[in-house]
Amino acid sequence: MNNNLAPIVLFVYNRPVHTRHTVEALLENDLSSESDFIVYSDAPKSEAHTETVNEVREYIGQIEGFKSTTIIEREVNFGLSGSIVDGVTSVVNDNGRVIVLEDDLVVTPYFLDFMNSALEVYESDDKVMHVSGYMFPVDNVELPETLFLRTSSCWGWATWARAWKYFEPDSEKLLNQIHQRKLEYEFDIHGTMGYMDMLQDQSSGVINSWAVRWYASVFLNNGLCLHPGQSLLSNAGHDGTGIHCGSSNIYDVDVSSRGAIVSRQEIKESSAGLEAIKRFYRSLRPPFHVRIVNRIMRAVLGRK
Repeated sequence: MNNNLAPIVLFVYNRPVHTRHTVEALLENDLSSESDFIVYSDAPKSEAHTETVNEVREYIGQIEGFKSTTIIEREVNFGLSGSIVDGVTSVVNDNGRVIVLEDDLVVTPYFLDFMNSALEVYESDDKVMHVSGYMFPVDNVELPETLFLRTSSCWGWATWARAWKYFEPDSEKLLNQIHQRKLEYEFDIHGTMGYMDMLQDQSSGVINSWAVRWYASVFLNNGLCLHPGQSLLSNAGHDGTGIHCGSSNIYDVDVSSRGAIVSRQEIKESSAGLEAIKRFYRSLRPPFHVRIVNRIMRAVLGRK
């Protein structure tokens, strides 16, 4: 492994138990002791969150086991999206590469090795813009060790300064470019996922998502995202405790028991992976009448 390890950035808020599980799992990685660790702790959004934010801050102030640990305590509430955009921009511009986690992700002991290997192998390949540690729960599908997809999973990921410079925060600009180039169908993964609706909701202020804007930025720059064939982490945040997540198990995965070896391959989207993702997304779609009601509600909320 090259000594040029990427700094690990963790974004936390008010979930002390989840944060502890995330850090403890990360410390099970051999490379953790050689890695710089940076934690961004957002300020309370309301007085009701002050106690749990302080609990998280007390815990992260005691973390040991990394090469170095830096704590950034926000004095005002940035919100998850704002905190990630600001933090990733700062760290990646200073270091050239970055590994990003949130406080509800539980990684395997092979996560850091995979992420750093991928960052090293594809460092000079401009078309590769994102590395994902998470792989969707695509049942009964044999995928290669690693594969490229157009989609950029926001759970446990990494990138380079050369790629992040293309992040476009203005969702209206992104929407206009997709419409002008008539890429709506491709952006929505052949009509199986409502990313256009998400981007429109972002533009209308219904949601605040850095992730859909990053995916759109990668997509419009003809970028691809490297994924492991089997996930190297799980998301423990869909238990109803998250600010932006309800309770659900649809994204639960069986994580890899051995990691994933990164070796150079042709940089093109995996047809098998694309078909698997499309089948998974189709399985999530609600009935037609529910989709119509949702569209109407989004339009109503977007005018408020």
